[in-house]
Amino acid sequence: MASAGSMPHVVIVSPALREANNGNWQTARRWQGHLSGEFATRIVRQWPDDAASRDDIMIALHARRSAESVAAWSRAHPGRGLALVLTGTDLYRDIREDASAQRSLDLAGQLVVLQECAPAALPAAVRSRTRVIFQSTTSRQPATKSGGFLRTVTVGHLRDEKSPQTVFEAARLLSRHGDIRMDLIGDALDPALGDAALAAMRTAPSFRWLGGRPHEDTRRRIQRAHLLINCSRMEGGAHVIMEAVASGTPVLASAIAGNIGMLGPGYAGYFPPGDAAALAALIRRCRDGQRAPDGDLLQLLQAQCRSRAGLFAPEVERAAVLGLARELLLTV
Repeated sequence: MASAGSMPHVVIVSPALREANNGNWQTARRWQGHLSGEFATRIVRQWPDDAASRDDIMIALHARRSAESVAAWSRAHPGRGLALVLTGTDLYRDIREDASAQRSLDLAGQLVVLQECAPAALPAAVRSRTRVIFQSTTSRQPATKSGGFLRTVTVGHLRDEKSPQTVFEAARLLSRHGDIRMDLIGDALDPALGDAALAAMRTAPSFRWLGGRPHEDTRRRIQRAHLLINCSRMEGGAHVIMEAVASGTPVLASAIAGNIGMLGPGYAGYFPPGDAAALAALIRRCRDGQRAPDGDLLQLLQAQCRSRAGLFAPEVERAAVLGLARELLLTV
């Protein structure tokens, strides 16, 4: 293996670092691992910094929040090795209305999106320099799950884009169903949503807000759940969906482009965004199917998720990330 001093240097700009424990950080850390052995890679929140002179190429996550770093790189190294990874808020909000995000889009030599519906959200003029790289996670043996009840888990910090209110209301609608248990994992980034979560626990005894949990504990809870629920209003490509699929846990998801791009257009587990009654009806159908397996929706969702699992394999993502970095290096 080459020494770090002889390797090309990659800087990954992530607006969130380890303490945030969110999707941006997970992507940055995983891509750093994929590049190791061929590239010397570091992760920073802001560029330039004291080590900037060594950097050969930049991969920046988030068009708006990394806009200053993208602009600084472009000034220092015009036309040289710059890729921009677009998040859900980039694709479905910021590039439409935020000048700094739009500028990042123009400056990047390569654009990366994380699910197959995302290119349609981009201006036609930039799609030729856009590629899809599905995120990845390690697979886990599906857990043996009780047939005596159905447990759902929702994972995501409490903020408006994640629409936790939909879960709160679905839990209230299902409050008389003692055999349906609903957990939510995530910190209250919006204190008002934290208050709403506490109120939901008071009115729906089978609902639990567990707060923020370590990543490994969260993965175990996903593995043990019968269903993962993703209620987001916007997503670039949710980590928790691929983690569920890789654990044999099927998904109920809001019918938004970011989720459809992960699970496929023909998936049977979608509900309209914000429609708690439709979500509750799908959960009831899954619970009913546990007792009468003929035509079981839960089994159908499991089969459909298995058919997508190969997209999220680590070796697939690693090959794509290395290919991106090698291509960027050609412009140095």
